[in-house]
Amino acid sequence: MNIKRIEASETWQIRHEVMWPDQPFEFVQLETDNSGFHFGVFEDHKLVSTISCFIEGREMQFRKLATLTEYQGKGIASHLLEYILQFAEERDLEKVWCNARTNKRSFYEKFGMKDTYKTFTKAGQEFTVMEINFSK
Repeated sequence: MNIKRIEASETWQIRHEVMWPDQPFEFVQLETDNSGFHFGVFEDHKLVSTISCFIEGREMQFRKLATLTEYQGKGIASHLLEYILQFAEERDLEKVWCNARTNKRSFYEKFGMKDTYKTFTKAGQEFTVMEINFSK
């Protein structure tokens, strides 16, 4: 398992295939993609998982954590999430947060993230804001 920084455009196919296959391809392209940090996990030189991180002030939001279906359940997304939490700590950020699908809440809780119970619905999916604070 190899994690590398990648271009935003390299995330789009996995985002579309895994997260929003019923939406147009452009649906997964974020207006802020060019200002973010994007990381990918490679298995045998194949991109299998992606995540995008956006820093504003002392906070980082991560978005679009997605792993190809045939690679799910192997700890790849967990490894990638640990990587970006370390990335945030190295930059002395105070908080990391995401809009998590509510059915994935327990996944994020394993990493110390807390549910804020701020929920919303987008394209028929229910989300909740999850966060972790690093401030001392």
